[in-house]
Amino acid sequence: MDKSLQVITMYLLTHIGLIFFMYPTDIIESVPVGHWSAILLGFACHVIVIGVYTKGLSYAAPKNVIDMFLVMGKVFTVILLLPVTVYFVMILVITVRAYSEIITLIFLANMQMWAIMALLLAVAVLICALGIETLFRTGVLVAVLFLPILLLIFCLSFQNVDWYYAFPLMDEQAASLSYIVSRPYLLSMFAFTGGFMFLGFIPPSIPYKRHKVMWASAVLLPLFLISTYIPLLTFGQNTASKFQFPFVMAIDTVNVTWLMFDRITMFFMISLICFVLLFLSIVMWKTTLLIRRGFPFIQPVHANLLLALAIFIVCLQIPDWKSVQQLLWWNTYLRLYVMTVIPLVTLVLGIRHHRKGVACP
Repeated sequence: MDKSLQVITMYLLTHIGLIFFMYPTDIIESVPVGHWSAILLGFACHVIVIGVYTKGLSYAAPKNVIDMFLVMGKVFTVILLLPVTVYFVMILVITVRAYSEIITLIFLANMQMWAIMALLLAVAVLICALGIETLFRTGVLVAVLFLPILLLIFCLSFQNVDWYYAFPLMDEQAASLSYIVSRPYLLSMFAFTGGFMFLGFIPPSIPYKRHKVMWASAVLLPLFLISTYIPLLTFGQNTASKFQFPFVMAIDTVNVTWLMFDRITMFFMISLICFVLLFLSIVMWKTTLLIRRGFPFIQPVHANLLLALAIFIVCLQIPDWKSVQQLLWWNTYLRLYVMTVIPLVTLVLGIRHHRKGVACP
């Protein structure tokens, strides 16, 4: 039975959870004019990466990425996948700490941050412990409940825009692509690389069509554009660049008289927090899968609990938002590794597997 819908839903939700907070800030800081070119370039890289990655996986199906690498030996596998494991752990630490700070700043100012971090990790561990198939079904349910709300919010967010702020469309800096080596732009790639790796860990019990995932990726492009251009068209470049979370500030200006609540920001936050919990759960599932391949004597529940405890302890040692941004920058090197090396090696191994006479579905 084709379960592409579940895979596509999880792919979209995990990326949506990463787009609307830090990504607009990074893009607005990357280039003063022609933000669309920076967004399109990042999205094009994302499509190429998942295209190469899923093509390699399709050649070696139904093997997952770990089994593909193990064909070349344990030493080869450890060398290539150990950085990926570290990358996943850092993603968990950064996401838990960053989104706890976001939740505190926006609507739970009086709650202790350690309690928010503990709650995020507890829910992620619970969902992860139920199994990957339950996680995917939960994703479909969350999409049904919250995507209509988000669609309404996106429509309402155009209430205060001034299209004059969209011009000029391009300048010399944007045309030269000189921003691609800037720190903010490299940080913005977090929104493109955080969620696609799970496609290589999906078990054979959840079959999916790679071309459907590729077509579904097109849904993300308008969301990337909306996340950046709504604050730009509402406040202008100079003002939007001063906000820590420009998209949240933009939708906070929306006035809806027929709504029983004063702020639609609350609905927006609740929706994205649910998506982030799914993201944490699937990253935790991937991480424990890698850990248990190296230490098979560890039970899945114990691995989840130990990983969550380690993440919680590390998060407690991060003092402020500046430290979160520094961690995100240090993770850039691993992010570039995951974007380039892993998809290319997966494609090479997939082609090698295919040429040995194994049928490709």
